[in-house]
Amino acid sequence: MSTAIAQSHHIFGFRPNISGNINYMDEQTIVFPSGNQVVRFNIDQKQQKFIPGSDKCNGMTAIALSPNRRYIAVAEKGEKPSVTVYDLLHDQSKKRKTLSAPELQTHEFVSLAFSPDSKYLIAQGGRPDWILVYWAWEKSKIMANMKTTNQAGQPVYQISFNPQDNTQICVIGNHIFKLFRYAEGNLKQFGFQKMEPQNFLSHAWVSDERVVVGSDTGRLLLFENGELKSEFYAAVSTGLTAESSSVRASVSMIPEDSLSASGSGFSSQITSIVAHSKGFACSGGAGMVHLFEKTDEKDFYHKTRLIKIPPDPHSTDPTLAENQVIVSLTVSPSEEMLVAATDQSQLFSISMSSADLGKGEQASFEPLTHSFHSSTITGLDICIRKPLIATCSLDHSVRIWNYETNSLELYKVFQEEAYSIALHPSGLYILVGFSDKLRLMNILIDDIRIFKELTIRGCRECAFSNGGHLFAAVHGNVIQVYSSTTFENVSNLKGHNGKVRSIAWSADDSKLISSGMDGAVYEWSAAQAKRVNEVVLKTCAYSGVTVSPNGKHTYAVGSDKSLKEITESQIMRTVDSNGITLTQVAMSHSGRMLFCGTVTGALRSIKFPLTDAGEYTEHQAHASQISKMKITYDDQYLITVSEDACLMIWRVSDKEGRGVKHDRDVPYAEEILITKSDLEEKNQLMSELKTRVEELKMENEYQLRLKDMNYNEKIKELTEKFIQEMENLKTKNQVLKTEKEKEIAKHEEELAEVVDKHSKDMQDLESTNNQKLMLEYEKYQELQAKSQRMQEDYERQLQDADEGKEQALEELTEYYETKLQEKSSQLEQANDEARQQQREYEETKRQIEEDADREILDIKNKYERRLRDEIETNMRLKGESGIMRKKFNSLNKEIDSKNEEIKTMQQEKQKLENVIKSLEKDIHGLKKEIQERDETIQDKEKRIYDLKKKNQELEKFKFVLDYKIKELKKQIEPRENDIKAMKEQIQEMESELERFHKQNTQLELNITELKQKLKATDRELHHERQRVRDTEAVIKIMKTDIHNCVGFLQEPKKLKESIKKIYDTHVHDDSAESVSVDTDIQKEYSRQREHLERSVASYRKKLAKDTEIHRADNVRIMQENVSLIKEINDLRRELKLTRTQVHDLEASLGTNRSKIAPGKNAGKRLETATTMSDASGGRSVVHHNFEEEAPRIIDMQKMEIRKLRNQIMNLDEQLARRPPSGGKLPPMVLTQ
Repeated sequence: MSTAIAQSHHIFGFRPNISGNINYMDEQTIVFPSGNQVVRFNIDQKQQKFIPGSDKCNGMTAIALSPNRRYIAVAEKGEKPSVTVYDLLHDQSKKRKTLSAPELQTHEFVSLAFSPDSKYLIAQGGRPDWILVYWAWEKSKIMANMKTTNQAGQPVYQISFNPQDNTQICVIGNHIFKLFRYAEGNLKQFGFQKMEPQNFLSHAWVSDERVVVGSDTGRLLLFENGELKSEFYAAVSTGLTAESSSVRASVSMIPEDSLSASGSGFSSQITSIVAHSKGFACSGGAGMVHLFEKTDEKDFYHKTRLIKIPPDPHSTDPTLAENQVIVSLTVSPSEEMLVAATDQSQLFSISMSSADLGKGEQASFEPLTHSFHSSTITGLDICIRKPLIATCSLDHSVRIWNYETNSLELYKVFQEEAYSIALHPSGLYILVGFSDKLRLMNILIDDIRIFKELTIRGCRECAFSNGGHLFAAVHGNVIQVYSSTTFENVSNLKGHNGKVRSIAWSADDSKLISSGMDGAVYEWSAAQAKRVNEVVLKTCAYSGVTVSPNGKHTYAVGSDKSLKEITESQIMRTVDSNGITLTQVAMSHSGRMLFCGTVTGALRSIKFPLTDAGEYTEHQAHASQISKMKITYDDQYLITVSEDACLMIWRVSDKEGRGVKHDRDVPYAEEILITKSDLEEKNQLMSELKTRVEELKMENEYQLRLKDMNYNEKIKELTEKFIQEMENLKTKNQVLKTEKEKEIAKHEEELAEVVDKHSKDMQDLESTNNQKLMLEYEKYQELQAKSQRMQEDYERQLQDADEGKEQALEELTEYYETKLQEKSSQLEQANDEARQQQREYEETKRQIEEDADREILDIKNKYERRLRDEIETNMRLKGESGIMRKKFNSLNKEIDSKNEEIKTMQQEKQKLENVIKSLEKDIHGLKKEIQERDETIQDKEKRIYDLKKKNQELEKFKFVLDYKIKELKKQIEPRENDIKAMKEQIQEMESELERFHKQNTQLELNITELKQKLKATDRELHHERQRVRDTEAVIKIMKTDIHNCVGFLQEPKKLKESIKKIYDTHVHDDSAESVSVDTDIQKEYSRQREHLERSVASYRKKLAKDTEIHRADNVRIMQENVSLIKEINDLRRELKLTRTQVHDLEASLGTNRSKIAPGKNAGKRLETATTMSDASGGRSVVHHNFEEEAPRIIDMQKMEIRKLRNQIMNLDEQLARRPPSGGKLPPMVLTQ
């Protein structure tokens, strides 16, 4: 017993619906997804290495290669999507990290990207949230996450890092173009665009600041730091500058009919953009790639080349291949090759150097490897005599593959869909079931040609016998067997009630096994055309069947998620597949290996012979269900095909590594078919080509001789020409030297004359200026003496004014010092706030400076590189013309220096003239200033005089007011003392009232505690009664079971069984323990209950005492309250009267200002009179108010007493509801 080993050997196919689906690992190796694998394909050696998908995930959604080309990240969908990072330096692509974001609501990541230093990874989640996750992937740490979609929740298509900055990210999608910067643990958007939203499909960074973005309308937009710089169409031959006028001009250049046409290049989608050092390439339109290159102008790109997908010569309509949509582009590390992937699962490449050679012309792609299937592969078969595989697909193509050389031998595209295929053992014929007919075709050296058609529509299964003399074809429910030589219908095998889904010939061709959707597996005799064995299981729709080499055992799989071993019309063994539907089954010709394909695309190697446990090893293979599988006749390879359009070759062996030993005496056949007419055409073409080659050789030799002669003549002419030019230059040089000497002598003479003239002019100017200065100095001394005299007068006047002001200032300083102290305290508070704001400002400033420093360094590095380039070019140019310029410049410098000396002399002269003018202006200004000061002194003297008068009046008024204030204070002081005493008495009463309130709240708390304890005892009583009811119900059930058991007294077996059932249901092992536990519980319960009853009785007594005390206290407090209210009312009235008296006194003092002394005596008399009247009047008012308020106070007290009585009644009722504390509750009967 052993489980076969299966290893991935080669895969043909490509998955276009995965983001980032093609990348260059190095110059010879590309990485792309195929099936549920990531393939590392060496283009030169045609070898493949595989990175299989994860077991628990549901397929890949995105791929990203790190910039250092060491790591690859693979995103897989599932309930919780994950990203796995693999190390490509390891030969088996070792798994490094598995990243996940549990808080995400999505099931997939739609795009991935590595940072420039390969340390960080970003992943864009899918719907509904569209959240971007930023990982430090080596630490499995999520640095930040951000919702990137817009308010409408539109999809996001692609994300990327800035190629020079780990912190800058670009996101594009439907109506979405956003730039983010990572800072302080968050992603913050910057560079907001003011433009119409568009459906952006792809983008690429062309520099560290610029991004090219493509839309679904065929427009390319160039952004710099988030700002739109340029906009143009991919189909336009030249790029455009950033100015708005240029953008408008670009639109005007486009013809109106092309703008309106929906199928034109302008409406073509820009599905992919890739940048390189010279510019960028983008896909635009069906099967087209446009190459753009930078020009000398800023923000300008020029279209240099258009590359198209070539037509397919093997198709009935060759132009269909040209209409493929290019979904992905990539450039090799050395930028030698450009590779394109299409939506039809094809890979094309072109050399960038060859594309550059013929600029302006149209170029064509070449297939990178082989042409792959682009739709579900429906049929598969293997040849015995040749290492060939035949496949057919819903993409209308039939392909012949070689599994020894891992190559595509031949393919042809037809007009109809192909559903099934069978390959003759000789490898010279194939049988293909199309949607309209079953066709038998010859496999020629370079073509597949039909030579026989059979009227079987939509044949889903067909197979040649192992000898090749018969072939079987399924026609609905009937299996028709034909002769391969005469094409006669030998027999019709009828019996299936549903469609037949699988047929298999036995090794000796004596039997044919079939299985169908009706749940039947039939074994037919090929010679007798009769059904020999049958197994029908209607609950299972079979999809695959195989037979053992000896023909005794049949293995079938179907919709019931199991593998069945059938022998002589009996299912001998059913092996469960752990909830996964098996779609296909295949057995090796040695009979030691068994393989199954699943609906998820995985391959299972089943342990053989079969066991009930059904042990197996699962290998990740395809992205969707395996539709067919076959094992080669030497048992070396297993071939699987799937609905994901991929064909996979596995190298298989049993546990000991044994396979069928291939007989080397019978090698693979190398014969091929070719028609006579084709052979004659080939021979004729070869002879024509030979003669043409000989003619070309002769012509090339003659042309070479002619070119040699022409080149020799040209070289002679050039040498003579150069010698003449050198002599001319020598003579010119000598002439220039003589002219230079003459010019030097001339300049020396002119310079001497200029110096003499200049010295004379200087002497004249000095003498005149000295005379003027002496005159001005004398005037200045006179003015200075006059100003000193005036100053002394002003100082005397100012001293007199200062003495008068000092007294006023002292008074004002005292007043303002108090204010100054207040303001200084406010100023300190303001200073503290300012310091806090200063600290906040410095912190923000520091952060901004750090960001600015980083940006400055980037810009500095950028411009330093540019500067170096410019310096190198300048140095080269200077070196070429340096010698002649140095001599010429030296003469110019001497002349310029002399001219500059003359200019400096003239400038000094002008400066001296300006100094004289400025001194005159200063003298005039000083005179004006003296006049203005005189006027201001006069104004200030007038103001001082007015202030002194006002001050005298204010002092008089102050004396009068001081006297009035003293009189009023004497009257108010006794009243204030009485008010203070009353307030103290009120505060004492309030404190006593608070104490009573606290006692009341304490009593209420005690009552609530008692209520809660009472409720707890009620709940326990209810719980115990419920237990009694449950035990009674159990006893009833047990009685009924015993009664039913009595009916079996005459039947001992049934009686025994029923007693066992009763025992199992009602008897438990822990009965003894439960009894002892229940008795303990009962004791504890009775003890707790007695304690609670005693505590309730004590609380009742305490409550009765507290209520009596409380009632007496309430009566006393009410009486005190009544007396206090009376006193407060009296005090209020007295206060009102005193206020009116004060007001009247103030009024009388204001009116009788001139008669102060008589008014004072009158005031005293009035005061005595009023006090007398107030005393008598106040008492009468108090008495009158008390009679009015007494009934109201009594009513309030009655209401309070009524409330307290109601509360006491409620408490008594609650206590009455409780069971009496003296008696005990009835004992509880606990039953088992």
